[in-house]
Amino acid sequence: MNIKDLLRPTIKALKPYSSARDEFQGASDNMVFLDANENPFENGVNRYPDPLQRTLKSLWSDIKGVPTQNIMFGNGSDEVLDLIYRAFCEPNQDNVITLPPTYGMYEVLANLNAISIKKVSLDENFQPKVDKILSVVDENSKLLFVCSPNNPSGNSFNAKAIERLVSEFKGIVVIDEAYIDFSKEQSWVSKLEQFPNLIVTQTVSKAYAMAGIRLGICYASTEIISVLNAIKPPYNINELTQKKAIELLSIKDIATNQIQDILSEREKLIEALTSVNYISKIYPTDANFVLVKVDDANKRYNQLIEKGIVIRNRTTQPGCENTLRLTVGTADENKILIDTLKSI
Repeated sequence: MNIKDLLRPTIKALKPYSSARDEFQGASDNMVFLDANENPFENGVNRYPDPLQRTLKSLWSDIKGVPTQNIMFGNGSDEVLDLIYRAFCEPNQDNVITLPPTYGMYEVLANLNAISIKKVSLDENFQPKVDKILSVVDENSKLLFVCSPNNPSGNSFNAKAIERLVSEFKGIVVIDEAYIDFSKEQSWVSKLEQFPNLIVTQTVSKAYAMAGIRLGICYASTEIISVLNAIKPPYNINELTQKKAIELLSIKDIATNQIQDILSEREKLIEALTSVNYISKIYPTDANFVLVKVDDANKRYNQLIEKGIVIRNRTTQPGCENTLRLTVGTADENKILIDTLKSI
């Protein structure tokens, strides 16, 4: 597969913007910077940030075991997804495939970029219907979004099903792994060399407790990464985000310990949910949340709101009638949730 054949013509012909910090990348010690029209008075943020986030990228590369040339950071995963649309999808011509129920931003970004959507709902076990998905593909199908572990159902997709999709789909397969750190399944990042049309996205918002700094991660071939770097805003990851991410990622074992706490609390929460009489089903989960089926989702959601507890009502999503999505909180928060669920 030639990735260049999938790019929009305007992207292939694009001459990227060259920022001041792109043109000079040498050591900064004792240098006088008069190239970027910055305010010269030092306050910690008066200079433009590293446009390629080299220090942060090197640290993340060590953590994940992925070469820096296969990594791009975005201002949240949503920017990463938007850049993928912009690189590969011609407005008012191309289409993408989504597998509802799934993350809602795939559709929002498609609409924003004037890209049509082909929806193939997951089966009753929230697994992809591979034959059906491949049957709707046409010459203008450029992207296929696979969310695993899936949001809002929480389950991981069958690995053989995903491999068949990546192997047989003639466009780009984007595997969204926002919740992979809570799963026992192996990340698809390990398959990048095997599948040139594979893009994997992750985030520090969930397992790494940094939702507030907006940092998303894209993994792909060096060819795809170079294209995305060429079209991203020059300074898309601000200085404060880079510094905070480096600070928190440098604290040994903090994420590992928090993940283990969340997984332990997840099991306790699931066990407690079995004794709530109006919950008829607890769906398998590989994420930091649990999807449950109740007698009346709207009623139970409103009752919880009245008690000061905010969860997510997913009843409008395909295959999710009368379901609520419960994020795993702290032990104290989970106890409040369970006590309240039993009292209403």
